[in-house]
Amino acid sequence: QVHLAESGGGSVQVGGSVRLSCVVSGGTARSMCMGWFRQILGQKREGLALSGKFGVDKIAESQKGRATISRDNAKNTLYLEMDYLGPGDTAMYYCAASTPGGPCSMSMSDYEYTYWGQGTQVTVSS
Repeated sequence: QVHLAESGGGSVQVGGSVRLSCVVSGGTARSMCMGWFRQILGQKREGLALSGKFGVDKIAESQKGRATISRDNAKNTLYLEMDYLGPGDTAMYYCAASTPGGPCSMSMSDYEYTYWGQGTQVTVSS
């Protein structure tokens, strides 16, 4: 069973940056499409950035210029760095992964992803 564990959240000052990590266990990261999503309180979950199986990445239009996704397949770990954070970025951030060996649609729709972590909270304040 694939398990995803996020870390790196916490309190961040306005204008600061955060680097989130997602460690994969029970599966091989290189065989899965992976992504970062977030859910702001009272809103639906939104896609931020995706990492394909063959080095192709996709950043949501709203996050271009301040979000960077990367992965270290040797460490079975996915990363997200976000810069220039504001109070509107306060949210629970989730890592997601597709079925190992399955197709990779590079879709920002959360229903495309099979596995989800528990999330890591990022709180941005002045």
